[in-house]
Amino acid sequence: MSATTDPRIKSFIDVPSGHAFPIQNLPYGVFKRRDEEDHRARIGVAIGDWVLDLACLEARGFFDGPQLRGCKVFSQSTLNAFMALGRSAWTEARERISFLLREDTPLLRDDAGLREEAVLPAADLTMLLPATIGDYTDFYSSREHATNVGIMFRGKENALMPNWLHIPVGYHGRASSVVVSGTDFRRPMGQTKSDGAAAPTFGPSRLMDFEVEMGFFVGPGTELGETIPVERARDHVFGMVLLNDWSARDIQKWEYVPLGPFLGKNFCTTISPWVVTMDALEPFRCAGPAQDPAPLPYLRGAGDQAFDIRLDVYLEAEGLDEPHRLASSNFKTMYWNICQQLAHHTVGGCNVKPGDLMGSGTISGDTPDSRGSMLELSWRGTEPVQLPNGEQRKFLLDGDRVIMEGWCEGNGYRIGFGQASGKILPADD
Repeated sequence: MSATTDPRIKSFIDVPSGHAFPIQNLPYGVFKRRDEEDHRARIGVAIGDWVLDLACLEARGFFDGPQLRGCKVFSQSTLNAFMALGRSAWTEARERISFLLREDTPLLRDDAGLREEAVLPAADLTMLLPATIGDYTDFYSSREHATNVGIMFRGKENALMPNWLHIPVGYHGRASSVVVSGTDFRRPMGQTKSDGAAAPTFGPSRLMDFEVEMGFFVGPGTELGETIPVERARDHVFGMVLLNDWSARDIQKWEYVPLGPFLGKNFCTTISPWVVTMDALEPFRCAGPAQDPAPLPYLRGAGDQAFDIRLDVYLEAEGLDEPHRLASSNFKTMYWNICQQLAHHTVGGCNVKPGDLMGSGTISGDTPDSRGSMLELSWRGTEPVQLPNGEQRKFLLDGDRVIMEGWCEGNGYRIGFGQASGKILPADD
């Protein structure tokens, strides 16, 4: 166990019990101060209800180790340059930040002027996208989700396509419409075709949905033609975020044959602002589902590659006194893990770059309350979800806000991801 995840260490900054961001977490994010005229983006680390300004500490010479000396990565407006440095630099930075925040380290604790400049109230900050996302790929790696969708559209006997148990199925998404939590968006317009209709019609999607996912950011990139072996994939994964891949099911249904999702997916994807590092997640590594048949050799990795991350999704809507929990699932149920996803993504020679985002695909469990989309929760609209105020939902309405939360439960502490939330606004028609 790394010293930075030791449950016994404490910070001189008060962090309430059960908070998402204890000293064992230290997730990275990009923020701007609302009280500054230039609104310059900065890189920070969350600690309790505060954010440590890493650009400030870098300017003061606090990152002087062999991997970070002179790099100036924290003076950037995104995490891409830091992501590109690789695992040795990430570990060095994490150990240094953890040391500076410990209750028995006086450097920051006893310097009131530096604390005032570098330790900022999170409530006074606006969070931005953590990286410039050059490319975004979404996978389809939950067996339970793929089976549920397959049963709905093809029947139980043909639920999984013949390739599903052999490759991590994925598609290339739209990076330009990935937004940070709290960004609202308009209901998309597009073509739909009702069953039995002679021709399609154009208008707002009527079947808006969410998808509970996790995303991971690529660190060091590769050259065109270079592959990432499954056993080295972890060295290319910087950290993870919550991800909601919003879906317009009726638009998607009409367009997806033969080339897959397009307008039904490309209008908005929401991620949480804080990137939880793989070092912070290491204590929660666990075994994933057994894979039968055995994958081809290039997808066979040794050791546990899943992570025990609980995921809850809530609906906030007019008429509800408080957000209503729709479902609860867990990332550890994913059939294809992130190392296999990255190895498969590059096996044909596709290059990746620092800051590229990979989505896990919808995460569903094996019980009705663990289904990761409205499509499954309402079983294609045939079993409406009952809300506490007596209303029902088959799919999402204008004004609905979906909130995702995720966390790992440690020995005396919690590693949280914060929230990924967004509200559906009426279509701009």
